[in-house]
Amino acid sequence: MPVLMSAATLNERLTAGRRTVLLDVRWVLGDPHGHDHYLAGHLPGAVFVDLATELSGRGEPRDGRHPLPAGADFQAAVRRWGIKAGDTVVAYDDSGAAAAARAWWLLGHAGIDNVFLLDGGLAAWRAANLPLAQGEVEAEAGDAVVRFGARDTVDTDGAGAWAGILLDARAGERFRGETEPVDPRAGHIPGAVSAPTTENLAPGGTFLPAGELRARFAALGVRKGSEVAVYCGSGVTAAHQIAALEIAGFTAALYPGSWSAWSNRPGMPVATGPNGDRVGA
Repeated sequence: MPVLMSAATLNERLTAGRRTVLLDVRWVLGDPHGHDHYLAGHLPGAVFVDLATELSGRGEPRDGRHPLPAGADFQAAVRRWGIKAGDTVVAYDDSGAAAAARAWWLLGHAGIDNVFLLDGGLAAWRAANLPLAQGEVEAEAGDAVVRFGARDTVDTDGAGAWAGILLDARAGERFRGETEPVDPRAGHIPGAVSAPTTENLAPGGTFLPAGELRARFAALGVRKGSEVAVYCGSGVTAAHQIAALEIAGFTAALYPGSWSAWSNRPGMPVATGPNGDRVGA
């Protein structure tokens, strides 16, 4: 199943009247005004998706900042968005798919097919001089059924014991332990490989072509048949990495708790430096 849909293809679908559920996942760490940005301008017919309350659950700090939502809660959200069985769904944001990929991953994990990311997001839509709408959109209730388990996940113990390739999708300076703006400890999971999600994108904010992504991941040690798992700060941008891996022809498991869960468990070891050469508790 393709991961991406271009702005031109999406516009053709909408112009032809082909049923398409649009999800606006406007969220950026440190910016609590995603809904306000949505109200000011969004794709016509798009429903706002709240990452903090609809794409995440609640838990203790040891569960991470954005644990996966409960199945029943996510099904209620999916139906609020208007998703019905067999629908084509396109998620987008205004941050290079960093947030929209969480919706893409969760819907796939829930067993819902035909889910795409708008390549280039809102910027690509604007660049094509396509129309925007303002105000809230309330969709007719959907009937989609959520069944988690269609995508692989690993827990904290599984991430620590991962025998394959463990990719850290955060910025390099956070991986190296030079800075940590959010979580209680700086560094990375011992044995992980630094793979910032920003390197999945071309300068215009679209994903790199499949061949270039394949070469990027090959340079990080990923090969056909490799066992790959991905984490980030809180399990959000790691979904972006999984999308890029799928575009390149690879599959990967998600560690939902990610660094926010790992670093909140004092007994878990932490590595620092570019090659993880310094390890401490």
